[in-house]
Amino acid sequence: MIAPFEWMLAARYLRARRKDGFISLTAVLSVVGIMLGVATLIIVMSVMNGFQKTLIDQLLGLRGHILIQSTVGPLFDYDPIVEKIRGVDGVVDVRPIVTGQALAVGQQSAGVVVHGITREDLLRHSLNEPNARGDSKVIEGSLDFFEPGDSVVIGKRLAESLGVSVGDVLTLVSPQTTDTPFGSAPRMRDYQIVAIFNIGNVLFDSGYVFMPLEDAQTYFRLKGLVTDVEVVLEDPRMVNEAQVRVSQAVERPHRALNWENLNASLVSALQVERNTMFVILVLIILVAAFNIMSSLIMLVKDKGRDIAVLRTVGTTQRSIMKVFIICGGILGTVGTLLGFVIGMLLLEYRTQILTFFGNSLGVQFFPPEVYGIEGLPAAVDPVEVGFVVGIALVLSLLMTIYPSWRAARLDPVEALRYE
Repeated sequence: MIAPFEWMLAARYLRARRKDGFISLTAVLSVVGIMLGVATLIIVMSVMNGFQKTLIDQLLGLRGHILIQSTVGPLFDYDPIVEKIRGVDGVVDVRPIVTGQALAVGQQSAGVVVHGITREDLLRHSLNEPNARGDSKVIEGSLDFFEPGDSVVIGKRLAESLGVSVGDVLTLVSPQTTDTPFGSAPRMRDYQIVAIFNIGNVLFDSGYVFMPLEDAQTYFRLKGLVTDVEVVLEDPRMVNEAQVRVSQAVERPHRALNWENLNASLVSALQVERNTMFVILVLIILVAAFNIMSSLIMLVKDKGRDIAVLRTVGTTQRSIMKVFIICGGILGTVGTLLGFVIGMLLLEYRTQILTFFGNSLGVQFFPPEVYGIEGLPAAVDPVEVGFVVGIALVLSLLMTIYPSWRAARLDPVEALRYE
């Protein structure tokens, strides 16, 4: 237990007096150091989480979490496979697809990935769900018109680069050729654009074309076949466990790839960068905690006479030690709480802050063309925030032990000899 007079002494020692101005300044700087370290760590870890979540959502926004492929070519008789996978625990959707590459031609031309999918599967697709801001990802037209018979859905950036819009004709040129009496000729076919989407990822918004499954099978000469079966999971983070169950449900020879396999370099880079930043920023908090130690050491030296008087009137070493631990604990707690509040406020108003500075300086901090995302994403993890706050408090308290022990061990006779 901490006695009231111990709290009183700690509060008195922390209050600034004219002759203790330098010590008080050091204490303030210690609080500021802890505050900046905690706020920076919370902001950076939340932004890293946001980048990771946004990139993963965008990478998976148009693709499934697990991809089932045949080891001997396109999949035939795929309906039984789809039904078996639907019954696997943790699976929320399964869709057979046909994918292939083509050249899209409008007023300009661009290489695209054609994604053949049934109308029912597309209406259940995340493309038909609102984005993080609550806006529809389909910005022009409607997916209701996505039906077999020469209709396609394309991304916003692809539409802009080709100079086309809803209702216009898009010509797809296949790399596969057709034999004619005059030799081989590229296969070309016209499709009507019925909708344009914008998910905020440059890769998909500029290079994806959705086509009805039957039309894609005809276009790529895969009548009755599909190239892949996409599996959508309830929790993408449990993909490795789910992949085992899905593979067991597919009895025929196959190859299963999950989103971590397909994006291994990106996932690994994000994790390494996140862990590195965490270690670096924890070191910043550690440096700030050392400032608390230095300020307490100076405080002990300055209060040597007071400590000696307290010892001569019967104050125990334990009480003296608790007084200075309280001093350091108050500095660490105030700095940590201020850092927590400032960090959360900056995260909450990050968009307004970046917009203000961007307009003032005439720059765009996160251009979508470069980063593939719009704005600065952030995802606050309460567990991580609690861990950061806990680390700051623990380090602050640990740094009080040595100066508090020195204060408790101070010899009253030596302290008062020259007084």
